[in-house]
Amino acid sequence: MKKKSMRAKAKKTTVGMVDADVLAYTAGDDVRLDAALVEADCLGSAAHAIMLSRIPIKPRLFTRAECRSIQDALRHITESSRQGAFRITVEDQDVHLAIERVLTKKLGVLGKRIHTGRSRNDQVATALRLYGKSQLMDTIKEAADLAAALLDFATRHSDVPMVGRTHLQPAMPGSVGLWAAAFAEGLLEDIVLLINAYELNDQSPLGAAASYGVPLPLDREMTADLLGFSRPCHTVLYAIMARGKMESIILSALAQVMLTLSRLAEDLILFTMPEFNYFKLPAEYCTGSSIMPQKQNPDVLELVRAKTARVLADAHGVCGIMKNMASGYNRDLQETKEPFMKGFDTTRSTLRILRGLLEGLAVNEEALLNGFTPEVYATDWALDLVAGGMPFRDAYDHVKQNLHALEQLDPREVIQKKQSLGATGRLELESLYGRMREALAWTHEEQREFAAVYKRLLGISR
Repeated sequence: MKKKSMRAKAKKTTVGMVDADVLAYTAGDDVRLDAALVEADCLGSAAHAIMLSRIPIKPRLFTRAECRSIQDALRHITESSRQGAFRITVEDQDVHLAIERVLTKKLGVLGKRIHTGRSRNDQVATALRLYGKSQLMDTIKEAADLAAALLDFATRHSDVPMVGRTHLQPAMPGSVGLWAAAFAEGLLEDIVLLINAYELNDQSPLGAAASYGVPLPLDREMTADLLGFSRPCHTVLYAIMARGKMESIILSALAQVMLTLSRLAEDLILFTMPEFNYFKLPAEYCTGSSIMPQKQNPDVLELVRAKTARVLADAHGVCGIMKNMASGYNRDLQETKEPFMKGFDTTRSTLRILRGLLEGLAVNEEALLNGFTPEVYATDWALDLVAGGMPFRDAYDHVKQNLHALEQLDPREVIQKKQSLGATGRLELESLYGRMREALAWTHEEQREFAAVYKRLLGISR
């Protein structure tokens, strides 16, 4: 009786009978998450089929006509997925076997041959690299767009004085332009990290199979080229071992973006408080209170801080999953998929929402000018004394003992006196605009080449 009930619980899958509870446990969230990988897996399958049709095996695994039939079927699957009609079942376990199931139903024996020379190990690694490639391009563009918005804000308010702070205490004269340009430059440096992650990710694992290759003359260089990768991962073992590591590298770069955005959010929370009133948030980016009618809360900015912690946790979580794994494939890697995808979703949505918020941010010049007290000019006075011949430390002590003697100066004139590169009187924002435009041009070219991959393999637009 017990054996019969256990058999009744088992479910038929492509890879055999599996206990229903085990199937649900091992499939996990892949049935849901893998919807994001349908297009990437179709691209990988199309490239694999083309390569199999060209390797010197007799009889051929696929004729050219059969290969075109496979590409047509994969195009239909992609279009179905875009319409929300493609379904991955628990019995499929993942997107790879779901696509194979549909191909086999539509094409019969051709669908059964598509997995020749492949494992789901190199299949998912390839799909995730293609997904990462696509997401990174879009993330870099959105980061450059926000940097552009910050630079535009800096340009509009380059001559508006703003008290510079250290330890949150008034320190030296600064400007709104300097403040905004600093965050723009931070994002531009984050983009460099994202591009570095992109270049590391831009390698094809396809053909590595289950980590050890196969006794077929697979052309891994061909599939890498068809998929638009710069090259294949060299050793077949590392091609699979790099999964997880690559996700952690990308998440670490995303975390740096979020750290920049979190500090920007914190400044905006502080400087829009009534006690400062330097800036005013656009009303549509604030939320109200269920009990206090007057409230306009900076919930968006508070969530940026919290979501930054989430992305940091995603990066550390993937590293934690990887740290004790032996070489080759381990199923632990399945648990890196969700934080990887969430990291992109969170970072990209944050970049987009902050761009809109910044474009509606108002500047209260009167409040900014009122923030200047005589003490803010202390360092400037000390350096004026140095320019007159007094040793700096003597000037420092003199000013410290005579702070009461400082007179109110015009902060507009003071900030223009600072003429070293990147200071308030010489922001030279065009160099930062140039870096932003370079990032956008790089993204445009990569997106153009990736769009060509879609046309070449599936005959559709990206």
